[in-house]
Amino acid sequence: MRLPEREVLALHREIVEIPSVSGTEGALADFLEAKLRRHQATPQRVGNSVLALAGQGPVLLLDTHLDTVPPAPGWTRDPWTVTPEAGKIHGLGSNDAKAAVAGMVAAFLAFQDVALPFTLALALVEGEETKGTGTQAVLEELARRGLAVEGAVIGEPTGLDLAVAQKGLMVLELVARGTACHAAHAATLGAVNAARRLAHDLVALERVDFGPPHEHLGPITLEPTQVKAGTARNVVPAEATAILDVRTTPALEREEIVRRIRAAVAGEVRVLSDRLLPQSTPVGLPLIEAARRARPGARVYGSATLSDMALLGGPPAVKCGPGQSERSHTPDEFVLESEVLDGAQFYTRLVGTYAELRG
Repeated sequence: MRLPEREVLALHREIVEIPSVSGTEGALADFLEAKLRRHQATPQRVGNSVLALAGQGPVLLLDTHLDTVPPAPGWTRDPWTVTPEAGKIHGLGSNDAKAAVAGMVAAFLAFQDVALPFTLALALVEGEETKGTGTQAVLEELARRGLAVEGAVIGEPTGLDLAVAQKGLMVLELVARGTACHAAHAATLGAVNAARRLAHDLVALERVDFGPPHEHLGPITLEPTQVKAGTARNVVPAEATAILDVRTTPALEREEIVRRIRAAVAGEVRVLSDRLLPQSTPVGLPLIEAARRARPGARVYGSATLSDMALLGGPPAVKCGPGQSERSHTPDEFVLESEVLDGAQFYTRLVGTYAELRG
């Protein structure tokens, strides 16, 4: 059942007007679950995520998120009141990622009664802007049902360009230790200043060799983002720490990245988080070929920003959707009506083309 364009736009406006800041997605999930049921789909709730399935066999997953960030300072209008102006739809989440939600719902409904050589799964998930809990729960539910994901389309605003790769994230803590004492006596006592040790280590990190850049993602990068030392103005710090933001690529395994960092510094390196993995899909695979045929001329690129694509593990995946990333999380966020319709058309064409290639 193909939704007329006016219904796609109406759906988009309706869901933008339902607040869904992370942690409050329940009302929007209720609305979409009821919407799908009115169109003869049989969705289920996974927490405050909505999962709908059609067909049999391995899964092609259409995954996008219901939640938004809180309104940023500077909004000049009600973030949840939609008044289209000159083809623009303003509203919190209109661009990131409720345009993708409307488009993926339209694509799913277009194929729910079509014989497909795979299971088409629609996942409208909670918690993407925070910890990725929604997609993780959906993947666990699919595994519980014995359904393997053979490909995934992650709905994020990319201008419908095709992100076939995405950097992962590791969060590390670098700890340097010294000897606490009164600052006036430090030189006499030969006290080791942890802040100074940390400074030496931070400079040493600039020389770590992570190897050649990845084809689509470029080099692995490391940036110190938070530095702490000292308890008082006149006390030599016994400990100094730095949080390291490491954006990873498939070029090196996580363990090797940590090994190279540890070899370069004198301090201790702790792994705080390493669950967000890099993703890279060869452009010759059927999923990417289907996306390219659905959107001829789309740019194929690697994304430095994170999404739930990082939770997939091994299956081929592409991140793509209507809207522009630069508008996300901004005051007076908006998307164009034409972009919403282009997104619905793109996802529908992608599923149809993938079915042809898989058939």
